[in-house]
Amino acid sequence: MKETDVLVIGGSAAGMVVALTGKSTYPDKSFTMIKKQKDVMVPCGIPYIFGTLDASQQNIMPVDTMMEKSGIESVTGEVVAIDNKTRSARLADGETITYRKLVLATGSMPVIPKWLKGGDKANVFTVPKDRVYLDEMKEKLAGCRRVVVIGAGFIGVEFSDEFARSGHEVVLVEKLPDILALAFDPELSDKIETLLKERGVIVRTGTGVTEICGDNKVESVKLDNGEVIEADAVVLSIGYKPNTRLAKESGIYVDEGSFIAVDEYMRTHEPDVFAVGDCAQKRDFVTRRRVPTMLASTACAEARIAGMNLFQLNTVKTFSGTIAIYATAIGNTGFGTAGLTEGAARAENIDVLTGLFEGIDRHPGTLPGAHKQTVKLIAAHNSGVIIGGEVIGGLSAGELTNVIGMIIQNRMTVNSLLITQIGTHPLLTASPAAYPLIKAAEMIDRQMRVKG
Repeated sequence: MKETDVLVIGGSAAGMVVALTGKSTYPDKSFTMIKKQKDVMVPCGIPYIFGTLDASQQNIMPVDTMMEKSGIESVTGEVVAIDNKTRSARLADGETITYRKLVLATGSMPVIPKWLKGGDKANVFTVPKDRVYLDEMKEKLAGCRRVVVIGAGFIGVEFSDEFARSGHEVVLVEKLPDILALAFDPELSDKIETLLKERGVIVRTGTGVTEICGDNKVESVKLDNGEVIEADAVVLSIGYKPNTRLAKESGIYVDEGSFIAVDEYMRTHEPDVFAVGDCAQKRDFVTRRRVPTMLASTACAEARIAGMNLFQLNTVKTFSGTIAIYATAIGNTGFGTAGLTEGAARAENIDVLTGLFEGIDRHPGTLPGAHKQTVKLIAAHNSGVIIGGEVIGGLSAGELTNVIGMIIQNRMTVNSLLITQIGTHPLLTASPAAYPLIKAAEMIDRQMRVKG
């Protein structure tokens, strides 16, 4: 039987960061991290092994190396049972590890809808964080010409673009009226859809899939509008569910959405047991509602908080809610979103004002690499607090999205933005006289002064 002060179950982003942060904060404690597979994929890089990258080997995190350098034991294996009374975990090979503190970072699994007829046919794929599965998937897709991607969230959009880049005929199907409809308001998602179409992806929105047809393998996909699309393969990108079987079976409390319930220190209801990442419960930063947001960046923030609070609570290091900061790129166009969209805010009965500014991300715009840039800010009318923002621009859009996330987390107001000092450079940013965040804030400020 092995002993450790802290046992971390899960070796992806959340598990890795909680182990590293915990060891840095409590260097005298022993840490052991258990992961199912030796090779851990970079989660957000998975779509790119199907086009941009040559092989999955180029999308591997050096987890074992980082653990060894930090004095953390990394074990490849599978935990099959947890005993909260004896504070022990049993592995599939029969070994038992006892612990003082336990961190569950068991992640999530792709949703395979039971209602989808034909979802079990050959050449129907999901997108797990499993290198063996993904390598086999890539090999099989190499012999497929026509691919249908179901679900136009970020992963579906990224896969569609990568497949088109690799020479496949791609149809992207989305039941909602717009692609990325939960992340962007229509005036921005329309621009992204146009860009995707220009790159060769056929888009079908406002219609769902009723059946995947074929004898033993995929031959076509039937939509609920009656259209039939010929296909050699289907990729299901319709979401993920928390992987909380271990927690449930051990008696650790999970909520109605199967997420492990946690407080702001990432503690579960069970003493000395923490949960971080996709398996842990989330609440929206603004609305405080439970949300199913699953992001590596959120997971890492939770992991840092859990790691710092394992043995001693630090009352200023808490998790205040999920802001949902997403960013990606199609070609040399980046786009991102943080916080609430205008539509989501209004659905919550939040009275909002918005500002949308279109400019250039260099000054002057004739400089090489200059790109059109669109920024939309959403602010609560009564307080002027920024609660959301969306960006389309060059590849710098990702970092601009992060800035919006920081603005939201620090509850900055429109007025705070108007008096913010910024650093700019012709080759790096928009003009100081037309900086997009400030210009969008100016537009909201004018509305506030008119409406009172």
